Amino acid sequence: MAGGPPKALTSTGPHSLRDMPHPLAGSSSEEAMGGDSTPSPDLLMARSFGDKDLILPNGGSPAGTSSPASSSSLLNRLQLDDDIDGETRDLFVTVDDPKKHVCTMETYITYRITTKSTRVEFDLPEYSVRRRYQDFDWLRSKLEESQPTHLIPPLPEKFVVKGVVDRFSEEFVETRRKALDKFLKRITDHPVLSFNEHFNVFLTAKDLNAYKKQGITLLTRVGESVKHVTGGYKLRSRPLEFAAIGDYLDTFALKLGTIDRIAQRIIKEEIEYLVELREYGPVYSTWSALEGELAEPLEGVSACIGNCSTALEELTDDITEDFLPVLREYILYSDSMKSVLKKRDQVQAEYETKLEAVALRKEERPKVPADVEKCQDRMECFNADLKADMERWQSSKRHDFRQLLVGLADKNIQYYEKCLMAWESIIPLLQEKQETK
Repeated sequence: MAGGPPKALTSTGPHSLRDMPHPLAGSSSEEAMGGDSTPSPDLLMARSFGDKDLILPNGGSPAGTSSPASSSSLLNRLQLDDDIDGETRDLFVTVDDPKKHVCTMETYITYRITTKSTRVEFDLPEYSVRRRYQDFDWLRSKLEESQPTHLIPPLPEKFVVKGVVDRFSEEFVETRRKALDKFLKRITDHPVLSFNEHFNVFLTAKDLNAYKKQGITLLTRVGESVKHVTGGYKLRSRPLEFAAIGDYLDTFALKLGTIDRIAQRIIKEEIEYLVELREYGPVYSTWSALEGELAEPLEGVSACIGNCSTALEELTDDITEDFLPVLREYILYSDSMKSVLKKRDQVQAEYETKLEAVALRKEERPKVPADVEKCQDRMECFNADLKADMERWQSSKRHDFRQLLVGLADKNIQYYEKCLMAWESIIPLLQEKQETK
């Protein structure tokens, strides 16, 4: 892992305006190879998103994976976990131990954040602080301000969670704890965000409110440029690779939203079916009291339906707790990526505006103005960071969904196996009654 945030790309240096590449032109590496044709969006996507899967070392990817509850298990991970390059991980964060606080004005939940690290940025090897949801929201807003060129992981929605009414229920709190734990692990696994000063404060400060009262801190120069107002300027066009990313995100969010809605309906229907099963089974049991020779088989059918009810309840719980949250996280993730892409377009618009302003000047200028050159550097930096984060996100997404779908298949197999075993168990009983006749 790198020792700190990567430096901005170096300046391209003074050169003639006519020789300066337009942001929509091909890269210098393509020109060096003699390729003057622009690759198709599909090819660009294939180049950007390689086939190698990224297994997130901090456990942030797998759906439904719980964080180590004890400090000893966390220490073992600190000693044994390796990253992709074989280097020992130097930062581990986990979220656990939710507690309810009842005050005069409000009631809220706090979570324990445990951090272990060997980095020089941390004064101590271990920290333990408590944070509430609004503290996580503060962290994310600070990361967006100070690292505008990077994809910031999404937080779970504050109030709306489908199917959950009581936000202080154990189910809601545990679902949120898992989401917050994954949020921090995503940041921890990022080579730039994990070194952010606000992230350090969030993990270590005993009194986070003191930092919040300081207001907006100094932003990076890139952050300031993103806030630059370009008026009603419209981009000539996005570079093909970023246009392909935008199209992919639109389709991805649409498909995932459809799957989420259908999955919600399926769960609702399964719960309704579960209610019917629980009423259906006891009918056979009460009927058996009126029968002589059929009493035992009827009791068997009643027990069989009861076992099927239990298996179905376990399946719906697993889908609700493990499957749906991952779908929702990636829908929010696509929104976050679209936001970064929009910021990149703002920087490109600023660059094109400055280029046009220079081109309209009558006098000959021996070199490119410094502000145009700096704007070009910012745009190149933005492009590089966005492409790197998109590739990292795609690798993480493939790993997450592969594990999610394998888990979903396994849970369904277990459900049908339990139902099969339940119904097969009463066949010998029925055959025995037939033979006695």
